[in-house]
Amino acid sequence: MLTEVEENIWLVDGPNVNFYGYPYSTRMVIVRLPDGALWVWSPIQLTDELKEAVNALGRVAHLISPNKIHHLFLQDWKAAWPDAKLWGPASTIKKRKDLKFEPALQHTPPADWQGVIDQFWFTGSLFMDEVAFLHTASGTAIFADLSENFSQSFLERYWKSWQRMIANVWGIVQGKGYAPLEWRLSWINRSSARQTILRLIGRKPEHVIMAHGEWIDTGADAFLRRAFSWLLKE
Repeated sequence: MLTEVEENIWLVDGPNVNFYGYPYSTRMVIVRLPDGALWVWSPIQLTDELKEAVNALGRVAHLISPNKIHHLFLQDWKAAWPDAKLWGPASTIKKRKDLKFEPALQHTPPADWQGVIDQFWFTGSLFMDEVAFLHTASGTAIFADLSENFSQSFLERYWKSWQRMIANVWGIVQGKGYAPLEWRLSWINRSSARQTILRLIGRKPEHVIMAHGEWIDTGADAFLRRAFSWLLKE
């Protein structure tokens, strides 16, 4: 159930969800902070088995929504761990008015991250912003929808033929790993986001984990430069 990326960081794959008729895989990331508390990024569907496995790692203290799409299971995790803090950008907070969040995430990580997680706020799109993260100890960059990297085997199993054609045209497949085309086209101001991805690349991550698709264990620099080539172009 839990895949250990490196010491104190794990990923967990969950069931597919329906996103406007497209089956999307789900994935969450768990980081154990220096004080032993758990930082949980993009929580997936909670089951008794998963809850038991998470409790074996430590105490859930932080639940993170990286963008306004990744919020579906926050209420279930908050109910299971009532003392956990909820975090997200202002767009998520506005969407989930039924939940109480900490101050909106932007560029500067809160002190609660205990110095082991940096964050990178991507803005400039008419459609959506996203906060990406870097677990500094393991060199793991974490994206929600800014990079989607579906394998052909996944697409052939779950997506219809016309949907697979769209995936390839959009470049949300292995070998490209782009953000969806409609999101890229909505980016009317790219200068800030370009500086943000360059800042992240400059930190020389070793791994890249995204919510949807095949994560990158090695060759992170080359992957990021390819996946964000649309943004890096002047």
